[in-house]
Amino acid sequence: MSNPSVERVLIVEDEPSTRIGLTELVRTWGFTAESAADGEDALTSVTSFRPSIIITDLVMPRMGGLELLKALKSDDAECTVVLLTAQGSVESAVEAIKEGAYDYLTKPIEPQRLKILLDKIVERQDTLREVKVLRRQLREQGSFGSMIGSSPSMRKVYQIVEQAAPTSASVLIWGESGTGKELVAKMIHQLSPRAHQPFVPINCAAIPETLLESEIFGHEKGSFTGATDRREGCFELADRGTLFLDEIAEMTPATQVKLLRVLQERKFRRLGGRQEQAVDVRVIAATNAVPSDAVKSGKLREDLYYRLNVFAIELPPLRHRKDDLPLLIQSFLAEFNARNNKNVSALAPGAMRILEQYNWPGNVRELRNVIERAVILSSGQFIEEKHLPPLVTSAPEVAKPTLSLTPGTTVEEAERKLILMTLEHTRDNKTRAAEILGISLKTLHNKLNKLRGRVPGKRPEEEAVSQ
Repeated sequence: MSNPSVERVLIVEDEPSTRIGLTELVRTWGFTAESAADGEDALTSVTSFRPSIIITDLVMPRMGGLELLKALKSDDAECTVVLLTAQGSVESAVEAIKEGAYDYLTKPIEPQRLKILLDKIVERQDTLREVKVLRRQLREQGSFGSMIGSSPSMRKVYQIVEQAAPTSASVLIWGESGTGKELVAKMIHQLSPRAHQPFVPINCAAIPETLLESEIFGHEKGSFTGATDRREGCFELADRGTLFLDEIAEMTPATQVKLLRVLQERKFRRLGGRQEQAVDVRVIAATNAVPSDAVKSGKLREDLYYRLNVFAIELPPLRHRKDDLPLLIQSFLAEFNARNNKNVSALAPGAMRILEQYNWPGNVRELRNVIERAVILSSGQFIEEKHLPPLVTSAPEVAKPTLSLTPGTTVEEAERKLILMTLEHTRDNKTRAAEILGISLKTLHNKLNKLRGRVPGKRPEEEAVSQ
């Protein structure tokens, strides 16, 4: 967490004694604080003082808190706003929250409530700064923290991670084996206010049914045969942190019921125990199955599904985001070069072509293993076909789309079909499509612009669909 002293707080209050009192109070908590007498003075202070937090009265002469909030929004000022309001103006404060205020406090201010709120805001500021860094990293390097890829499907994942991370809401991640579900769960934890607390992963499919309940909830001594000591379960170990339950659909219905109860009541009881314990744990669950299918088949309780599914993240299989292959490969090369004291710089064109054509049933995990093996086997700067495993090199080549033309088709129409088919094959990667077509990227864009003029209001892709 940031040191509060680096957080600048601006107090905006027209009543002098309240303004001075709040400013001094906030300073005693380690913040750097200044004050302003109304919204207009505050806007001037924002430019010079650059506060990260603004605590403002709602009703003031010249410019009130709501007008100040709107002015800050229009200036794209990056600060968190808390409103102070009299009892009769709560509705206006709620309206301000809809406009982007973080929270409101009613007067007279309770110092302890204000302190708790400021501490929460400091945690939120840390997250906002980290997300800003990650967004820049995505623009410059094509990765988002430890998650790699800049394809549209991965950008959707990053967007949901950003939305979910600052909250304590449950998250349900689903996708094929090897797509990186635990990696996403860790990223959510690292971007949350719980980042400095435990992250406890447990694979529900890897633990025998008879022991799973004990692993999750813990047990008392003598609660079952072999329970020679009292043991803390995952909920206790993850208290104030995050519990990641992988393969949630492999959990028995009875254990799912107990899990649902803990999520609802924030209390649990160890196996063989009599006393309930309160717990503050954020649960992130994952499954290889499509959740709705798991509910229909009875593997996942419907009520538990709805409880977990506050935020839902679907991870795309690698075969649906092959544009990310170069980024993933470069990341794995760097990792395994360092680990094995190697200097492999890239893949030979033939080896790269094989990896592009392969279907990747094991997804990113399989790619990582393939690159690790190849780096170890390679003795030079390049990974060649002979360094790839037989399973990958012997896989049948992915069938490429074919273009059929009939007599009477014009050259212009044939070219149009060829361009659209190639774009579809490269999943709209225009650079790759230009390479395949043997033309420059600029020429491809010129041809696409010409095609867009064929049907007013329609992109060539849309025109193709309509035919």
